[in-house]
Formats: sequence, C-alpha cells, structure tokens
Amino acid sequence: MLKCEIPKGDMLPNPVYVLLDKTGLDFKRAQDAASNLAKKLYWEPMLLSWFDKKAGKYSPKDVTCCTEDKPGWVEYARSRGGNFTVDINYEEYVFIFWGGEEKP
Repeated sequence: MLKCEIPKGDMLPNPVYVLLDKTGLDFKRAQDAASNLAKKLYWEPMLLSWFDKKAGKYSPKDVTCCTEDKPGWVEYARSRGGNFTVDINYEEYVFIFWGGEEKP
C-alpha cells in the first residue's frame, strides 16, 4: 500500500468517529458497525468506498492513487455523492457512504 492511499481525518466527508474495542475487531465487524450507524441516520445509505488499514486494502482498488493529495478511493466516493463517513478507531477502518435522505 502506498502512503498516499492512507486517509487522514480532515480529507473525509462529514466523518463520524466511532471507537470499538480492538479485541476481535476485524473488517466484517467494523463494516457491520458502520452500516448499522448509516442505517440509523439515513433511509437508504449506500457504501461507496472503504479502507482497511490492518489488511492494507481499500476499495475501489482500480482508481488513481492520489488526486489533490487525497487517496483515489476517497475521491471516487466524493465524486459519486459520498457525503457521510464512518471512521472507526481513527482511520483503522473507514467507510464512505452516499447517505441519501436523512431520517428525522
């Protein structure tokens, strides 16, 4: 993984920070927590991109590494309406969603 692919909090759209116990924390548990939070706040949230620091992976993977000093996977989500980020354990896992209509 290249350094430019690693996110920083100030480059994420509307981040909500979540701290989870690291014991047994893996991608699936982090993704479930992020999806559940998004579903509480928006009617039909759609996951656009994600980052897994532990595994050194992100998606979508086939995007240009960096544009304007931001990872390509962050720009991919932003360019498709990504307006809500769940940042778990300070960029250990990051999930960017298109939130759609907010719940009251």
